[in-house]
Amino acid sequence: MGDCYELVADCRLRAATDLFAHTWNPVVLAALREGPRRRRELRAAIGGISDKVLTETLNRLLGNGLIDRRSYAEAPPRVEYALTALGKSLVDGPMRALADWTVEHADELLEAQERASDT
Repeated sequence: MGDCYELVADCRLRAATDLFAHTWNPVVLAALREGPRRRRELRAAIGGISDKVLTETLNRLLGNGLIDRRSYAEAPPRVEYALTALGKSLVDGPMRALADWTVEHADELLEAQERASDT
């Protein structure tokens, strides 16, 4: 891989796959696929995510340039989160491919996991 440094652990691929190491990253990104949302809309769409974890996830995605945060000067204040072009490319590219692979191979994957747990 031409984009790797001396050690494979320093590879740019690791930086990209780290985006999936946090369980909620792809979930929040997928929830933003339909367009900008407010925090409470995200929590309602996702379900099962605490406010603390949502805050951490949004901050992580902001820090990676995958989402934008937009504040509106209204009363009460309104804040929306939306995918950036980079985030959209991740959602429509690798995440879409992973979703397609999952639909095609989920049964095989689950069967293999069951076999492994039986041993």
